[in-house]
Amino acid sequence: MKIIDASNQIVGRLSSTIAKSLMEGAEITVVNSKNAIVTGDPKMVTKKYKVKVERGDPHHGPFYPKTPEGILKRSVRGMIPYKKSKGREAMKRLMIYSGNPKELKGEGIVKGKKDVECNFITLGDLSKKLRGFE
Repeated sequence: MKIIDASNQIVGRLSSTIAKSLMEGAEITVVNSKNAIVTGDPKMVTKKYKVKVERGDPHHGPFYPKTPEGILKRSVRGMIPYKKSKGREAMKRLMIYSGNPKELKGEGIVKGKKDVECNFITLGDLSKKLRGFE
């Protein structure tokens, strides 16, 4: 099992590496998804995601997640053939946590590097804005 720390990692790049590993048969656990970042102007990113959330009918969908772990999981799902059996099996091997659970502390966690020098918003802040807390 591979444990990945999503802190200060770009969501799209992180999702593509996770999707590739899942399709190769690896079991992946992602921790600290609320600290993953989406690059770009925070106002424009929030506006883009609000359009996705508000699209469609609230009773019949399409439904778009508002939590940090849901947004990251949906991003990974978009890079996997999730309607086929191999894609469904791959998604079952993925676990995403918003924080760092107690049972995973002290294990070998793969950390990314912080080298983003442009504007960004974290998934935790984006989630708060989507749910109307800010």
